[in-house]
Amino acid sequence: MNTTVKLSDGRDIGFIEYGDKNGLPVMFFHGTPGSRLLFLEDDEISKTLGIRLISLDRPGFGLSTPKLGRSLLDWTDDVKEIADHLSINKFSIIGVSGGGPFAAACAYKLPLRLHSVALVASGTPFHNGKTPKEMMTANKIAFFLARKAPWLIKASYRATKRLLEENPEKFMEQNRKGNKHLTAWDRQFLQTDDQLKGLMMHMGEAFRVSIDECVNEPALLTKPWGFSVKDIVVPIDVWHGEADRLAPISRMMKLAQQIPNCHTHYIPEAGHFLTDDDDIWRNILQTLLKK
Repeated sequence: MNTTVKLSDGRDIGFIEYGDKNGLPVMFFHGTPGSRLLFLEDDEISKTLGIRLISLDRPGFGLSTPKLGRSLLDWTDDVKEIADHLSINKFSIIGVSGGGPFAAACAYKLPLRLHSVALVASGTPFHNGKTPKEMMTANKIAFFLARKAPWLIKASYRATKRLLEENPEKFMEQNRKGNKHLTAWDRQFLQTDDQLKGLMMHMGEAFRVSIDECVNEPALLTKPWGFSVKDIVVPIDVWHGEADRLAPISRMMKLAQQIPNCHTHYIPEAGHFLTDDDDIWRNILQTLLKK
């Protein structure tokens, strides 16, 4: 069910629910760029485990109204309003990739509302706005351009948006045969028609309002988070692939050591797309159920 919540400042936040509608509420924060749309149909794993998976569009993505000059901590106010609107007192959060810092912000700011938070292939704080040296070159360039030459990366996203709208078959074929910058482990999730249709749906929705947030949010993620993870008291589970080159594990290992109540799950040979692996996805959800 796709719908929106009208916030107190007049903005809309889009969301969709998967799984067991009477189950344990878990909010899902997508990557950057991304959207609330995760599956072509319902998520049978969430449904089987008794998880009510509430996937949100951040401002400027999908059905959500943009918010100029937003910060990580601003998002926590939106999340609290959404939970109140849905009459949910306590819930858990999964933050994936670029959604991880937003999940960490909620763990810091909303400790009384949360059971636990899972940081999955999460981004980490940048030092003086600089990308980690272990990050793959393509990602380094994207973050650099988002900060220093946003018009260039916007042109690239406009071309991708046109391709999705005008020639989806070519988009699918390019992703099936391309993405050589990704690890073989990650490329396996971009091979079947269903996988590629899911990617098209997800990215098409990310571009629904405009391509602006696809550039604004990476620039935001290079800025200081505005809080210290040392002050997080909510239980945190870190899930990270040891071969992740989009969000290097070395930075996450250092960050996890600073979080007081943190359990780490480092997965040998795995890359960045952990939630696309059914076994890993099931383990992430099962861990939340035990909190």
